[in-house]
Amino acid sequence: MKVAGIQWNVRLGDCEYNYAMAEKYIIKAAKQGNEVLVLPELWNTGFFPKNIYDIADEKGNYTQAFLQRLATTLGVHIIGGSVAVREQKRLYNRLYTVTRTGEIVCTYDKVHLFTRGHEDEYFSAGFRCGRWQLDGISMGAILCYDLRFGGWIQKVMNEPCDVLFVSAAWPTKRGMHWDLLNRARAIEHQCYVVAVNTCGSILYGHSQVIDPWGNILVQAGIEDEIIEGEIKPETVVEIRNKIPVQADIRKDLY
Repeated sequence: MKVAGIQWNVRLGDCEYNYAMAEKYIIKAAKQGNEVLVLPELWNTGFFPKNIYDIADEKGNYTQAFLQRLATTLGVHIIGGSVAVREQKRLYNRLYTVTRTGEIVCTYDKVHLFTRGHEDEYFSAGFRCGRWQLDGISMGAILCYDLRFGGWIQKVMNEPCDVLFVSAAWPTKRGMHWDLLNRARAIEHQCYVVAVNTCGSILYGHSQVIDPWGNILVQAGIEDEIIEGEIKPETVVEIRNKIPVQADIRKDLY
């Protein structure tokens, strides 16, 4: 399975521009032969303008139709990163996964809100795992700050996923943490990690695809870029058989 991570400098508060850029890069990545396309966190608004409530997508209707149109027209699956969604007078940092037939197979609301950035003062937290299957491959997703919470990721991976997607707006000043935590999650869960970040003046970029052994297969720099990698389920099986970490978990203790 060929996967593409789409990294770009999302403009704060400029939804029209951001949707146009998303469409441009989705089309480009699809034409390059990729089957699964992945977007970063809050790509419709940026993370995040003070008028976020006013410009958020009402019930996610526009974004869902936007992703469904592109997925079906181009014949690709889209992991829709996340967008700001306004629903029942609340805001959510929400990810949609759309199949090439237009089916929405996952809706995930960010569980851990970044209090230091006052995200919790604007958004409501989710409480359900993001898991689904595409073409017989099991997948899960988290958003940005979720990456720091190993217990939550373990819950996501309790039904072992072959791929963990991480969409983020991760800052440059904590770039080392981004690199280390993504590799650690791949190693401890023996899965592929596809981590897609935004870039710009204070954002780190460095989107990456990591294999279940912890090797970085491809990594972006700090500019707009599409990275491409390949997911091989047989590699996941091979590594999990070589070191059966999941089988050795002491479920009687934790």
